[in-house]
Amino acid sequence: MAMTKRTHMCGEIVTSEAGKQVLLKGWVQRARNLGGLIFVSMRDRTGIVQVVLDSTALDADTFALAESLRGEFVIEVSGLVRLRAPEAVNEKMATGHVEVIADSLKILNTSKTPPIYVEDGTNEQESLRLKYRYLDLRRPSMQAMLRFRHRVIKCLRDYIDGEGFVEVETPILTKSTPEGARDYLVPYRQKPGLFYALPQSPQIYKQLLMLAGLDRYYQIARCFRDEDGRADRQPEFTQFDMEMSFIEPEDIQRVVEGAYAHVFREVMGRELALPLPRMTWRDAMARYGSDKPDTRFGMEIADVSDTVRGCGFAVYENALNDGQIVCAVCARGAGSLSRKELDALGEFVKTYHVKGLAWAVPNADGTVRSSFAKAMQGDSMARLLTRMDCQVGDALFVIADRKLVALTAMGQLRLRLGRELKLIDSARYDLLWITEFPLVSWDEEEKRFVAEHHPFTTVMEEDVKLMETDPGSVRAKSYDLVMNGIEMGSGSIRIHQSELQAKMFELIGFSPEEAHEKFGFLLEAFQYGTPPHGGFAFGIDRMVMILSGADSLRDVLAFPKIQSGVCLMMDTPATVHEDQLRLLKIKVDEG
Repeated sequence: MAMTKRTHMCGEIVTSEAGKQVLLKGWVQRARNLGGLIFVSMRDRTGIVQVVLDSTALDADTFALAESLRGEFVIEVSGLVRLRAPEAVNEKMATGHVEVIADSLKILNTSKTPPIYVEDGTNEQESLRLKYRYLDLRRPSMQAMLRFRHRVIKCLRDYIDGEGFVEVETPILTKSTPEGARDYLVPYRQKPGLFYALPQSPQIYKQLLMLAGLDRYYQIARCFRDEDGRADRQPEFTQFDMEMSFIEPEDIQRVVEGAYAHVFREVMGRELALPLPRMTWRDAMARYGSDKPDTRFGMEIADVSDTVRGCGFAVYENALNDGQIVCAVCARGAGSLSRKELDALGEFVKTYHVKGLAWAVPNADGTVRSSFAKAMQGDSMARLLTRMDCQVGDALFVIADRKLVALTAMGQLRLRLGRELKLIDSARYDLLWITEFPLVSWDEEEKRFVAEHHPFTTVMEEDVKLMETDPGSVRAKSYDLVMNGIEMGSGSIRIHQSELQAKMFELIGFSPEEAHEKFGFLLEAFQYGTPPHGGFAFGIDRMVMILSGADSLRDVLAFPKIQSGVCLMMDTPATVHEDQLRLLKIKVDEG
């Protein structure tokens, strides 16, 4: 039998529809039987409307059908929209001023009692919600989240299209390349022992598109990384990826800023002040102890090495003699912390590989409650407190260690104190660019330099000469966008000359043979007139999570995986039939 076409969605039944005949289709949220009257809350993705089934207006068979309704039954209702009586108005519902007086009812499908409540405001276990995600997604908040995500992506597409970009899909089955996270591998059936890799990003393809003369490319790209899960990380994710030719960093930054401003304006109803602030990586580490600083509160780190030099405290004197630093923060209002709480902070920073944490709290009587005051000679403690403007009611925290280790630990302490002292304005959005990252860093385990960003990032012109003599000091033409202390995305100007690309591969320990094996096609392509180019990519999942106020990426994805990478709904990953393994010439080592 042909389906009758519905005339309205449930959320569209408002006062302007009063007096109209409508046909609705959706789910039963709940049904209340008051004898001769049955009130049904009927739901679809637009909202909920009340349907009234009156035994005096319906034939006996139809009313008997109405009496059988249960939660999550799929139904079709036709009827007349009328205004509710004043005393029956429900101001909490968008459709609360009207109701539909049914003249017909069809049950399109029945439902078992759901294992979870299909409504907001319940405290279901997350594992149960994820197992029955198809039911969880019926909840109004999840429907609203998916629509919010859609609006964000549409805004990005609209803006980038207006900037003259062309959307191009790049392959999902690609080549495994070194550097970065682990690849997901796909066996090649026609020649056992060969594998595709799922892309961690479309990086090389988009560079080749610039070589091909496309000039401006973008893609809503699915990417895959075999990493351990976190609240802000999934094994597969969606990336807004772009690349431009004949540009400098400011050009791509302008486009990215404009895209963010468009989303903020159209989706959030807020204006972003452009251009966004810029901060070099070195300044970010020195002031905030992080390459993704949360600038919504102060408590900046200070290098107090000169202040404590000659203080007599052996820990500081020895650190400075070894070329290390002494850094400090003053936490406003933290003077009331107990000794137990202060000691807990000391244990916390040790997890970031520093030897310990010193603290001092000025008292109103001029004395100082401190873990190290007795070791400080003369007026050294007073000078340190003055240098940090540490007043009564505040607490001073000091770390001495290798520079990056000390700054990183202090940066993490700053964030913890910012949260615990409620210094962070959660309604505020601070965005900024971090620029001039190191090109490479030393990997102590592998005893070689590794690319800080990726091996296709070019060098600041004035630092090219340092690649031979001091690689660790070389700055890259790279840039990250940071929002509220979270990295939103990364970009860089790329290497576009074969000679420089070969030198970069050599710097990170590739022999000419290895470089040719992995990237011979790219080095060859660079010999055919590659334009200067650069790009950027940012995670849409993470963007939606922050803008929506969600706590986890799992809250903004239709079908997420848990931290271990498992999908509870489909029970994946799963075993496959022995015949499939035999066809691929794969044997599973049970050990």
